[in-house]
Amino acid sequence: MFNTIGRTIPKEIFGLGTLQLFDSKGVVKNTQQSKHRQRNSERNKILDSLETSIRETGLKDGMTISFHHHFRNGDYIINMVLNTIARMGIKDLTIAPSSLADIHAPLINHIKTGVIRRIETSGLRGELADAISNGLMNIPVVINSHGGRARAIASGELPIDVAFLGVPSCDPAGNANGYSRDNSALSECGSLGYAKVDAQYAKKVVLITDHLVEYPNTPFGIPESHVDYIVVVNSIGDPKGIVSGATRFTKNPKDLLIAQSAADVIAASGYFEDGFSLQTGSGGASLAATRFLREKMIERNIKASFALGGITGQMVDLHEEGLIKKLLDVQGFDLKAVASLKNNRFHQQICAEYYASPDNPGSAVNQLDITVLSALEIDLDFNVNVITGSDGVIRGASGGHCDSAAGAACSIIVAPLIRGRMPSILDRVHTIVTPGCSIDVVVTDQGIAVNPKRQDLYQNLKKANLPVMSIEELKAKANQIVGVPEQIKVEDKIIGVVKYRDGSVIDVIHQVKKDF
Repeated sequence: MFNTIGRTIPKEIFGLGTLQLFDSKGVVKNTQQSKHRQRNSERNKILDSLETSIRETGLKDGMTISFHHHFRNGDYIINMVLNTIARMGIKDLTIAPSSLADIHAPLINHIKTGVIRRIETSGLRGELADAISNGLMNIPVVINSHGGRARAIASGELPIDVAFLGVPSCDPAGNANGYSRDNSALSECGSLGYAKVDAQYAKKVVLITDHLVEYPNTPFGIPESHVDYIVVVNSIGDPKGIVSGATRFTKNPKDLLIAQSAADVIAASGYFEDGFSLQTGSGGASLAATRFLREKMIERNIKASFALGGITGQMVDLHEEGLIKKLLDVQGFDLKAVASLKNNRFHQQICAEYYASPDNPGSAVNQLDITVLSALEIDLDFNVNVITGSDGVIRGASGGHCDSAAGAACSIIVAPLIRGRMPSILDRVHTIVTPGCSIDVVVTDQGIAVNPKRQDLYQNLKKANLPVMSIEELKAKANQIVGVPEQIKVEDKIIGVVKYRDGSVIDVIHQVKKDF
């Protein structure tokens, strides 16, 4: 048999089956398309307004939309999009942002007016968290870890109809990144690690940018093949808001003392060898531990193979000094980390699924030797609360806490023994986010406790003459100073459902009972 350009082709080949013959009539050359693109290089996926993009996605009542939180408290996108959706009369939506911050207080009104029916996120803060904790919503907020959220989206458990993603640089085809190589971007956030998952799996993707660049925008964090529409606005966010709350550089003497003790624990753990890997979570003491570890690395001539997670300026300093060989960045925690991503060859942005999804056998958290994480409360079973405060109100986020604790060979929790007038060690934490079975060491300013399951660590720390005691002794110390706190009184109404990284429910959060 002959194909249309005269080549003899067998009808069938053993092992391959029937062959389809080439037909030149099916070839469409894009000459006219190329000429049109050259004459109008800005057409492609760019739409004239946010409202037009929402209409083009086919967004309807009852659908699910998502956002990322890389600008943290400097984010403009969530409020901008939901205000537009409200004006268009669309209601009953589920929103699934990677996290929510103080700046998102305007969502309270959208909940009250029925624009938002349900929320699935990693964390809540400020007025919005306060209102939800006090019973604002009829359906409980679902709290996912970062790895759990990525798993749920990738598996289809959390299907996203439309992802609205703010990107600091973007070309007309949709190649986007969290920075601009020529430093001309108006708003930079660094890694787009959480946005990458949404872009890959959402049914429709709208990129919102304040900096359109010439095609191709390389390198890119999000490829054009994942993008449907682009909208250009005046500003997508304020980079100064990235450094806020839990990611702020600490000068608190108590935090620094805890950070020093955490570095001592790492050095004595048995994992502090050339080529070790680490992650430090949000929170002053856990972030500061990197600084004190530097001295020990220099003293022992030890270099880390990589650092993972939210990357800080302190980690960048160690990388540029040659003490940390590579940085795997799912989120920039400060502006120095943002600058490093575009300047340092071995500082790589990664997606949240690769970072921490339990469904991904190659997840980076599984390669961790050490993780240092903060806590609001720890109980006698080593369970950790990082989401509700001492009053039972939501004040934080699950984040990658339970993900890195599960993956790391040695997970270290840092917390002051007393916060204000409240002890951090309790009989039972108010809300469990990370189970005690994945926690190895608790470091406070007044002593260190090792999970009884880790006798190897206990022996190593005792050998190093560190102030090791039981978790019960730590609790007794705290109670001796501030007494035993009253139990938080709650209503029957559940306002939050906390999921473990595999999607199972590890705890629920009840509405706090008000005393009148």
